[in-house]
Amino acid sequence: MDRLVGIDYGRKRVGVAASDPLGIFASALETVHSAKIIEYLKKYAETETIKLFVVGYPINMNGKPSEAQKDVDVFLRQLSKAFPEIPVVKEDERFTSVLAHRAMIDGGMKYQDRRDKASVDKISAAIILQSYMDRTH
Repeated sequence: MDRLVGIDYGRKRVGVAASDPLGIFASALETVHSAKIIEYLKKYAETETIKLFVVGYPINMNGKPSEAQKDVDVFLRQLSKAFPEIPVVKEDERFTSVLAHRAMIDGGMKYQDRRDKASVDKISAAIILQSYMDRTH
């Protein structure tokens, strides 16, 4: 089944999300250590057909590149090298962490669980992916 994969890349952790086979809903999958993300995606691609990567791209409020953009650019090159046949789209990731926290509160997640940054990362990846799908479908 074809899947779109959303990625919220960070220097330490990477949130990963995937679409349903119809490309309507994004679901948080996992939070992976940054050094192991390509390995994780290759393993995922063994069981699922990845049609597109949607990677959160950090931009400051003034539209200028953020400090984290350099790290994401390095990751984008690694991703394209590891998966040359799969297109990659950059999606503005401003406010995704705020939206992820709001989603956790609205979903009834306890305060202690909301402090887990790994949860925020994978929910942010789902928000990035859902934002792309809502805009393009």
